[in-house]
Amino acid sequence: MNRRRLLLAMGGDGTFQGLANAAFGSDILLGILPAGGGNDFAVALGLPKNPVAAAEAVLRSQPRWVDLVRVRTADGRERLYAGGGGVGLDAEAAGYASGAYRRLPGRQRYIAAALRALRGFAPLQVRAEFPESELPPIESKVLLAGVLNTPTYGAGLRLAPEAQINDSWIDAVFLDDLSFWGVLQLLPRLVRSGDLRTPQVKRVRAKRVKLTTNRPCMFHGDGEIIGPAPVEIEVVPHAVQLLAPVAG
Repeated sequence: MNRRRLLLAMGGDGTFQGLANAAFGSDILLGILPAGGGNDFAVALGLPKNPVAAAEAVLRSQPRWVDLVRVRTADGRERLYAGGGGVGLDAEAAGYASGAYRRLPGRQRYIAAALRALRGFAPLQVRAEFPESELPPIESKVLLAGVLNTPTYGAGLRLAPEAQINDSWIDAVFLDDLSFWGVLQLLPRLVRSGDLRTPQVKRVRAKRVKLTTNRPCMFHGDGEIIGPAPVEIEVVPHAVQLLAPVAG
């Protein structure tokens, strides 16, 4: 391997997001040692959850190109994120996950935060458009509208099981208005396989997505609040290069 600058960080998806934004457009080689609450991007890379084992895997790895996702918010902000983002219930849950429930481990933190946010949450009317595509717009009353680069977010919830981090596509997911008990019934399948054969879950693969909402709300990426809707989201193919196991 040629001599190159390596930027290595220990943390979760939010940490890697900061790393990727700093390195984007440069020839810096990145590496991540999973030590956060979610670690969904590290899992998609094939890295072990244990930071020491992950460090050993990184040292044995070769450089890999991966996609990122660019979001532009209504206030003019532009930022890259690595794994999953969206509006609705998950954006509200992000506040609880980093606040009241931050001491809970991994997936428990995100599930507890989502269930807490669900109490009193009013469904969001969302219009999704897919520019430069023949896909028709989607209008729906949803609990969340997510745009993912990874199969999972929220520490392993498989919202987009077909998503890949190097295929130059993003996966939009729309979870229609469900009762508290309806959400509880979906959770086991989200954890196990993501196989949700129900009309209340819609999935669309696209290059670009525009989300417009019927009331003010914030968009999050990797659990970090980025800015207000409406938002435009697009895949950035081969955005950064990092050390990770070769995809099987």
